[in-house]
Amino acid sequence: MNYKVTVFGAGFVGATTAQRIAEKEIADVTMIDIVEGLPQGKALDMMESAMLEGFDAKVTGSNNPVDVKGSDVVVVTSGVARKPGMSRDDLLKINAGIVGSVADAIKTNAPNAIVIIVSNPLDVMTYLAGVKLGFAKNKVMGMAGVLDSARFRCFLAQELGVSMRDVDAMVLGGHGDDMVPLVRYATVAGIKVEDLIPKDKLDAMVTRTRNGGIEIVNLLKTGSAYYAPSASVVEMVRAILHDEKRVLPVAAWCTGQYGVKDMFVGVPAVLGKNGVEKIIELKLTTDELSQLKKSADHVLENVKKLNL
Repeated sequence: MNYKVTVFGAGFVGATTAQRIAEKEIADVTMIDIVEGLPQGKALDMMESAMLEGFDAKVTGSNNPVDVKGSDVVVVTSGVARKPGMSRDDLLKINAGIVGSVADAIKTNAPNAIVIIVSNPLDVMTYLAGVKLGFAKNKVMGMAGVLDSARFRCFLAQELGVSMRDVDAMVLGGHGDDMVPLVRYATVAGIKVEDLIPKDKLDAMVTRTRNGGIEIVNLLKTGSAYYAPSASVVEMVRAILHDEKRVLPVAAWCTGQYGVKDMFVGVPAVLGKNGVEKIIELKLTTDELSQLKKSADHVLENVKKLNL
């Protein structure tokens, strides 16, 4: 039997996520959106490309949240995207209502699913979903660190003129301006980037990583990133459904790791068939821990605004 992934939201992120999951034949996909005809039309368009792209996964569209039933993994991309001049936090109240209603639908119709939140502000929406769903916390997570790390790795590879495949780097913390790119752990084929790139240039890349989302928003003017976010989601979905035990930075429920308790925040985690199977605690410096705590505190400030 094929796996089923449901994607809430058939906008750019949701539709591209569905397309990539289908083309890689990871699972059959259902897209759900409130706009009549939108998910159905995009699903039909994808299916008509199947014989050209060579995949047999099925893609369907629906306007009924009940069709999440039977999902192994649910991806939530629903919500309003950022516009120039907006921070992720500006989306808090608008997207809280949307994500809350989606979580209710998942809880009722797909109680055994693993849930990945993509809607912004990501860490806060993950917390909201975690409360609304009432699932075991290892079955709820946010996509953030995979995307932020990919951006950091991209900038490092471009600076050094090397293959993207040879660059490893990790970004922890909330998906916001105070995320924590771990320069000390960044390597190229095992060589520390600190030995290859001057500190001032590394500092500039850290800043660019933190502003990676708004840089794209400002360029597009009428939308936000979706190619890299969707690819990040697919990496997580595949790790879960294929039980790959991948170590990926995700917004996971912390129970004291890194001094963070009862919060979803970006940390390195082992992803497999049970969702977040383990949080890995890296040895961080006092400064890195301080930055991570600052990032977690910012998430907590916004969580309190939800009055859950």
